[in-house]
Amino acid sequence: QVQLVESGGGLVQAGGSLRLSCAASGGSISSYSMAWFRQAPGNERDVVAATSRSGTTLYYADSVKGRFAISRDNAGNRVYLQMNSLKPEDTGVYYCAAVERTFYSGGYYSRPDQYNYWGQGTQVTVSS
Repeated sequence: QVQLVESGGGLVQAGGSLRLSCAASGGSISSYSMAWFRQAPGNERDVVAATSRSGTTLYYADSVKGRFAISRDNAGNRVYLQMNSLKPEDTGVYYCAAVERTFYSGGYYSRPDQYNYWGQGTQVTVSS
């Protein structure tokens, strides 16, 4: 089973950028659909972006479209989240998640309970 470790979080001013990385071990991520979720204090864990196993199909939450970009390096067993034009409302703990299934036709898995494997999370704080 795959283990996931996130890195790259930190404190940044509004308008700045961060790049999150999710390193996988214990299995090849080429078998997994992957996603980034975030959770702000007192809020539910919400999907931010998701990628199909090949990386050819990408999905984004409306709140981050045009600002965030998810990518994956299957050979290097890593998934990335490039975050630009950050806003204070992007603050939260960001989690990498994986499920050993392909996305269904025309859609993707947006709920936390649809993913089997999780990292420990990395904190992102955007100051105004």
